Amino acid sequence: MLFCGALAYGLNAQNIEFEEYDLPNGLHVILHKDNSTPIATVAVLYHVGSKNEPPGRTGFAHFFEHLMFEGSPNIERGEYFNIIQAAGGQLNANTSSDRTYYYQTLPSNQLELGLYMESERMLHAKIDSTGIATQKEVVKEEKRLRVDNQPYGSVLEKMLKSAYVGTNYEWSPIGSFADIDAATESDFVDFYETFYVPNNATLSIAGDIDIKETKALVAAYFSEIKRGTKDIPRPTIVAPKLGKDGVKETVFDNVQVSAVIQGYRMPPQGTDDYYAIQMLTTLLSGGQSSRFQKVITDEKQMALAIQTIPLGLEDGGLFINFALPNQGFTVEELEAEIDAQIAIAQNELIPEREFQKLQNQTENSFISGYGSVQSIAQSLANYHVYFGDASLINTEIDRYRKVTREDIQRAAKKYLSPENKVVLTYRPKSEQEKPEEVKIKKEGGNN
Repeated sequence: MLFCGALAYGLNAQNIEFEEYDLPNGLHVILHKDNSTPIATVAVLYHVGSKNEPPGRTGFAHFFEHLMFEGSPNIERGEYFNIIQAAGGQLNANTSSDRTYYYQTLPSNQLELGLYMESERMLHAKIDSTGIATQKEVVKEEKRLRVDNQPYGSVLEKMLKSAYVGTNYEWSPIGSFADIDAATESDFVDFYETFYVPNNATLSIAGDIDIKETKALVAAYFSEIKRGTKDIPRPTIVAPKLGKDGVKETVFDNVQVSAVIQGYRMPPQGTDDYYAIQMLTTLLSGGQSSRFQKVITDEKQMALAIQTIPLGLEDGGLFINFALPNQGFTVEELEAEIDAQIAIAQNELIPEREFQKLQNQTENSFISGYGSVQSIAQSLANYHVYFGDASLINTEIDRYRKVTREDIQRAAKKYLSPENKVVLTYRPKSEQEKPEEVKIKKEGGNN
């Protein structure tokens, strides 16, 4: 349901109160009290992702996401999940190009357990040959399932490699098996001692807590962990030039239906143009009434599916259009229609009524994004790490409100241009010519 424009844009999206402070060892702590439900989320964000990996060590950040569940001197190997789940909690972790994030959501009377478990991980995680060997197999199986044997699973790898070649965004978080296999135990220990330190971490706690008691628990479990002493690499990402026509590649893969995937380099998250591009995403692909859906899928019936996915990154990103052609249409015809819709956004201002709807969709999405203490804990950590300002959880909506129709049109012209574009065309392997067929064609052409 959409909000009335005057109401949605006349009020703050939310007022999430929190406290934040630093321990002497550099750990940043954020506390949000919400006593409405007897649960609490304990989360730690380490400012390390695949971007921070040196060449030849790709996949380390993602590998550590798994390795950090191996235990510690006080937690038996393989027991991390069992302990949290036995206490009625749930836990998980994820890795991006820019950070690694761990969280546990527990009954609030188990808050101390969550803090203990995370402090064990930060203080002295178990990094040894047994755990490394175990997690190598886990990560390899994950890559087989999610990338190698998944239709279109290699899209992100290939898109990043073309769009950010020569930079630390060139490889995806899944990394390289060869790099992981070639690494020694000391390489893994060095990575841990460099990045898994309190001065590279943000502890975010949200939920049914008492602030004073929680501060005392945080001090008890984290204050004695020593500050890291090694330099933390922060690579500079400068997007390379792609040429006036961008990059085009055909990928023959184990797919049944051909697909066209367009990737345009985005501005870094938090910039003015970033918000304009985010709203352009909603305009083109945000729901059943979006332009791609209405025109390409419903009216012209050219696409089985079409979606725009904005991959926002700390120092760049990708505006990705993914589309599958309907029967009777080629990927070339579908791509031409996608380009036509983009051209309309570049050359014509959004009608006022459609723009008002777009504003309402943005507001609604922003508000609904904070429906749990888990999402609040993660957002507070993200805002602090990426922007140095956790209060953006309450005010970032104002940055979207400032975006005008002209801003969206200008951003579409600036970033959705041929020289900023990577196009991947996926086709079934059955369409790939065999070497002898290519040879016959060439010989025939010379006669």
